[in-house]
Amino acid sequence: MNKDVRLEKDSMGSLEVPKNALYGAQTQRAVVNFPISSLKMPRAFIEALGLIKKAAAIVNADLKLLPKDHAKAIEEAAAEVAVGTWDQHFPVDIFQTGSATSSNMNANEVIALLASRNSSLPIHANDHVNMCQSSNDVIPTAIHLSASLQYHRHLKPALEQLMATIQKRALELKDLVKTGRTHLMDAMPLTFGQELNGWAEQIRLSIVRLDESAQRLHLLAIGGTAVGTGINAHPSFGEKMAKILSKVTGLNFQVHPNYFTALSSQDTAVEFSGQLRTLSVALMKIANDLRWMNSGPESGIGEISLPAVQPGSSIMPGKVNPVIAESLCMICAEVMGSDTTIAIAGQSGNFQLNVMLPLIAYKLLHSIEILSNGIQILSNKALAEFTVNREHIEQKLAKNPILVTALNPILGYEQGAAIAKKAYKEKRAVIDVAEEITGLSREKLKELLDPLALTKGGIMEGTAGN
Repeated sequence: MNKDVRLEKDSMGSLEVPKNALYGAQTQRAVVNFPISSLKMPRAFIEALGLIKKAAAIVNADLKLLPKDHAKAIEEAAAEVAVGTWDQHFPVDIFQTGSATSSNMNANEVIALLASRNSSLPIHANDHVNMCQSSNDVIPTAIHLSASLQYHRHLKPALEQLMATIQKRALELKDLVKTGRTHLMDAMPLTFGQELNGWAEQIRLSIVRLDESAQRLHLLAIGGTAVGTGINAHPSFGEKMAKILSKVTGLNFQVHPNYFTALSSQDTAVEFSGQLRTLSVALMKIANDLRWMNSGPESGIGEISLPAVQPGSSIMPGKVNPVIAESLCMICAEVMGSDTTIAIAGQSGNFQLNVMLPLIAYKLLHSIEILSNGIQILSNKALAEFTVNREHIEQKLAKNPILVTALNPILGYEQGAAIAKKAYKEKRAVIDVAEEITGLSREKLKELLDPLALTKGGIMEGTAGN
């Protein structure tokens, strides 16, 4: 036999496994069967598997199903898996068996070998590490657990930082008036503060939606075992597992009230992914607004200047592009595509088990990860530091023909339209044209056309049509 391999056995027979691999025959079969891509189960998912196996050892010892020395050895080995010490020993492709049994057994085999090696006890991957469990309840539990942890650790804090950054900039710019735009065309004025606070509210509502959806991520399938009946598991196993995982993570996990739903459907993952898509829609709107506002510097809108973080062209010297916003737009596009994948995978709950669990896990965690990182970068490298081109904004605002809308109550729509057209044609300020053809005093026109006053809404009394 090749000196670089060792012989391992499972229920199907013997198989050569790399000599230094911590996994056994079942993992190796998956490696051989699924040489599909370079995509492996995410770090967050492996952490969740480690936490589940650690909690299971504690619970099984407490239920007197597992000897305390075996449980202690498994607990310690699982903790090492959870923190990432042995990630290189999780080689299974995400395109594997739809239940992710291969990944569950990968964890069971690695933990069993480590526990046996460290304790000199004969610890079995199925009989001990997988006690009271099935891949069919472990993997859905791992999806909920890992997504919950990643949301609360990374995505939610990133969103809260983004919202705070936008609100801070909105306060700084609360009285700076700019030209509003509808259909990309000049419209009535508003303040930067009003515009930015609109963005901040989009982010706040995204957090609210995600928080509501995350509550259902806290419902776990563990204890349902193979088909939802809980066969081969202690009746108290699931509830005790939820309590242990809650204590370890600081989140409020509970057993799902219906195991058959928890195993056969991935509706909560689909729902949470849908909220990530809604967030992505909001983020892409904000990122594209920043790109438009930054456009130019001479031939575009040019209201703001985003920080210059890298050269923008390999051929045009001095060109700087809004690359941070562009990056976020691509992230959002990826998340929207992943949401479609998750939706398709979610309907694959055939009878008592969904059979696209690895794909759901990968796509959901990938979306959370890239959104968390992209949001932080947008907050720190774009929104926190953009500068406002005040003189340019004021010049454009003064020549905005749509300001004449404020004169409608006094002059009527038709005369207002005539003033707007003349101002636009002659490239003159509305106030100058209005003074020339209406007979209203300069002082009165300044009062009526004050841009900051126009941002406060309301209807002025007038004499139009009298």
